[in-house]
Amino acid sequence: MNGRQLRTRFKGAAVVVAGLLALTACGGGGSDAADASTKGDKGGDKAAATTRSVKHDAGTTEKVPAQPKRIVSVSVTMTGHLLALDAPVIASQATPPSVITDKQGFFTQWSDAAAKNSVKVAYQGFEPDVEKVLALKPDLIIGASSGAENAEKFYGKLSVVAPTLLYRHDDVSWQDLTARLGKDLGLEKRATEVVAAHEKRVGEVKAAITVPKQSAALVRDNQSAMTVFTPESAQGRLLTSLGFTVLEPPAGKGQTQGGRSDFAEFSQEKVAATAKDSSLLFVSHTPEEITAATARPVWKDLAAVKDKRVYDLGLDTFRLDYYSAGNLIDTIEKAFG
Repeated sequence: MNGRQLRTRFKGAAVVVAGLLALTACGGGGSDAADASTKGDKGGDKAAATTRSVKHDAGTTEKVPAQPKRIVSVSVTMTGHLLALDAPVIASQATPPSVITDKQGFFTQWSDAAAKNSVKVAYQGFEPDVEKVLALKPDLIIGASSGAENAEKFYGKLSVVAPTLLYRHDDVSWQDLTARLGKDLGLEKRATEVVAAHEKRVGEVKAAITVPKQSAALVRDNQSAMTVFTPESAQGRLLTSLGFTVLEPPAGKGQTQGGRSDFAEFSQEKVAATAKDSSLLFVSHTPEEITAATARPVWKDLAAVKDKRVYDLGLDTFRLDYYSAGNLIDTIEKAFG
C-alpha cells in the first residue's frame, strides 16, 4: 500500500471515530440534559442540575435556578414566607406605610428579619414595576397569584426579566405554602424545621391555656359590614389547632374579594345575630377600633361584650406567615394562659 492510500484510510478512520463520539454524547442524555448545565460538588464526584422545572399557580416555569442567589419578591405577603426559609431575597415589593408596616412599607412581623438580611425595597405599590425589578438583576422572581398584589397579568413581562413563580396564598395554610416553597427552591430541610418549630410551640401553648367554652367568632370590622374568617382560613386553622371551636360564617353567600374562600363579608346585623354568645376575636385592629366597633348598638348588648369576652388578636394577623403566626400564638397565651 502506498503513502497516498494510507493517508486516505487514516482520514476515513478519523471521520468514523468523530461520528461515534458525537453519537455517544447525544445518547448520554435527553433533552433535559441539553437544557440543564451541571456542576460538581466539593469532591467533584457528584453532578447536580443547576436548573429545574417548577409548576406553580400561574403555569410551569423552566430553568428555575436549583440554588437561586438573587430573589426579588413582587409580593409583600410572600416575602415573609421566603425570609422564614432563609431564602436569598435581595428586594421586595412594599406597601404604602401604615400601622401594620414599618416606615418602608414592610410588614412589622418580619421587618427586623428583612433588615438583618439587607432586603431592599424593590418598589412601592401593588402593581409590579418591571423596570425596577429588571435593574435589580434577579435570577428568580417570586410573587402572588391572589390578593391585592396578584401579579398574574404581569407574569409575561416578569418572565422576560427572570424565571418567575407565582403562588396563591389565600386558600392554603402558611405551613403548606412553606413546604411547597421549600420544595420548589431546594430548601426542603429548612421548611421542615420551620413548620416543626411552629407545631412544637402550638403544642406547648395548647397545654398551657384554658379555652373558652363558647365558640370563637373571628371578625374584622369594616364600618358598614363585618368580615368573618372561616374555620378553614389560616387564622381559623391556627385557633382550631389550639383547641378553639371557630364559628362558621352566617348562612348565605357573603361578599368575597378576588374569589377568596378564607373569609367573607356580611352585614353587621347578620354577623351579630350569628355570633350571639360567641367570644369575639378581632383580626388586625387597633384597640381604639375594637372599642368603637363594640360600642355600636348592634354589638354593645351581646353577651361577649358584656362579659368582656372580646379579644384583640393583633394588627399583624390578617396575613399569617411564620412570624405573624408566632405573634398570634403569643397573644393567645397571654389572653388565655
